[in-house]
Amino acid sequence: MINRQQAEPRTLTPAEREARKVFVEREAVKALNEYEAAQKALHANRERLKAERLAREAAALAPVPA
Repeated sequence: MINRQQAEPRTLTPAEREARKVFVEREAVKALNEYEAAQKALHANRERLKAERLAREAAALAPVPA
């Protein structure tokens, strides 16, 4: 059995480094897209809630017909 602490770290081949670089870039783009989608959803929800609140406040201030 090989003791992992004594084993020398394996160096990556140029192809492995390039593959890792592409993978990291894709993961970064994916994370950014997910963040942007979440921000758009948050903004849309906030605007919807604001419109509902303003409608409620306007209805509360409107005179009640007698």
